[in-house]
Amino acid sequence: MTRRFLFVLGSARADGNTELLARRAAEQLPPGVAQQWIDLTEHPLPDFEDLRHDSDHVRPTEGSAALLLDATLAATDIVIASPLYWYSVSAQTKRYLDHWSGWLRTPGIDFKATLAGRTLWGVTALAHEEEVVADPLVGTLSNSAAYMGMRFGGVLLGNGSKPGDVLNDTEALARAKTFFAREAPLARFLYEQ
Repeated sequence: MTRRFLFVLGSARADGNTELLARRAAEQLPPGVAQQWIDLTEHPLPDFEDLRHDSDHVRPTEGSAALLLDATLAATDIVIASPLYWYSVSAQTKRYLDHWSGWLRTPGIDFKATLAGRTLWGVTALAHEEEVVADPLVGTLSNSAAYMGMRFGGVLLGNGSKPGDVLNDTEALARAKTFFAREAPLARFLYEQ
């Protein structure tokens, strides 16, 4: 399968530090690798309604939910580009991941089997010098990948608070040059390691 990257932008700010870092990493992808960028503020999802035990799961056919579902199913590589908000992913990003729960039970798409073996990546900018504060965000993405049977490429971390600050983080920019070139291992829950 030809690689196709989906970049899910979860920032409340257009052209923020996380997006800038994600775009720097994406510039390194080989020519011909398809990229789709979806900004969750431009394509908001409704609040997730848990219908796990109901029988009426219908595939969305229009709007943001349909766009995001189709893009997610088409991607070989899903990049969650979310700033570190209160030590985890943004509300928009969490809502997108919550919708995965509904898509797991949507007839005819076999969401989990489709994503199994594909790769989940993360990109985040944080305003704290100690990167360990991003561990909850990394755990959210790693555990989501493990549950889905996906590979996990890790999270590209950059430092920045004011718009454009991440462009001064020379270490993050250096890591961005090779971030997507790494082989992503099959994700495992911490208790499995």
